[in-house]
Amino acid sequence: MSMIRVPLVVLLLVAGLAGCANGPGRHGGPPPQDPADYHGAPTDNRPPSMVPAPVSP
Repeated sequence: MSMIRVPLVVLLLVAGLAGCANGPGRHGGPPPQDPADYHGAPTDNRPPSMVPAPVSP
């Protein structure tokens, strides 16, 4: 059983370090910017979704 655990632990450690290899702050360049005509007003013009009222027993 110990022969299986050692390679498994090593594999998990290598996989965990590989996930951190890129470092923070390098996940897609600069942060997104607001459009030039955006002045803090909501841009979503869809009507709100209506949730049916619960049926009282």
